[in-house]
Amino acid sequence: MPDPMRPPVDHHHAPTTSPRTDPSRPRAALRTAVVWEVLQDALDRLVKATGRESLDVLDTGGGSGNFAVPVARLGHRVTVVDPSPNALFALERRTAEAGVADRVRGVQGDAHGLFDVVERGGYDAVLCHGVLEYVDDPAEGIRNAVAALRPEGVLSVLAAGLGGAVLARALAGHFTEARQALDDPNGRWGAGDPVPRRFTAEQLTALVEGAGLRVGAVHGVRVFADLVPGVLVDTEPGALEALLKLEEAAAELPAFHSVATQLHVLGETQGAAEA
Repeated sequence: MPDPMRPPVDHHHAPTTSPRTDPSRPRAALRTAVVWEVLQDALDRLVKATGRESLDVLDTGGGSGNFAVPVARLGHRVTVVDPSPNALFALERRTAEAGVADRVRGVQGDAHGLFDVVERGGYDAVLCHGVLEYVDDPAEGIRNAVAALRPEGVLSVLAAGLGGAVLARALAGHFTEARQALDDPNGRWGAGDPVPRRFTAEQLTALVEGAGLRVGAVHGVRVFADLVPGVLVDTEPGALEALLKLEEAAAELPAFHSVATQLHVLGETQGAAEA
């Protein structure tokens, strides 16, 4: 069903604090900085291509608003779809505290029944972060996300990486589990693994291209962040910023995609790619 009309937003005067620059959440920046930089750049390009300073963004599985809030701070309208009522309640509180409640709408739903709660072809950008690991059919999840895009649109996909899990289990001394994750079709290291499915960069790219999009960028996320002792990042002067810069430098290099905890793929419609 169509999203409700929202009042216009003054894009030029919207706050622009991002996950990377938010001083209250320094460790969170390690998990979001690379994705945020890519996403913000894609949104800025869409603003220029469409001539509309305020975009419509769909955040599937957006939870409590880790990306929805900073996207709304840029002046865009965000619809968050999440199956958890608790997450949507937290989203409501968070958007109110951030002063962006008028730009963020939360609805209960999931990727499978996406068009029971949102409009087909109604969004300039769709975020599919932390969703494909949990859906029964990742290809269907991607197809639904693409079907929600306008002719000039971008899709941001973030999913758990196989190589990062294998490396983490091996470094923890769980060599049998590391081997099991490597051999398992879903990248699981055992019955106690909380993640139902992991991906390689090639698998995610194939899913996005199979849904008819052009892959604009592939990045490794949390290549080093999950391996560095937290006490070092928290206490060593300048360590956090240096680690952020290292993550950004390694993110685009294919050699590091195979060991990243997460993988990020940016897909573009033909209209967006030609703009």
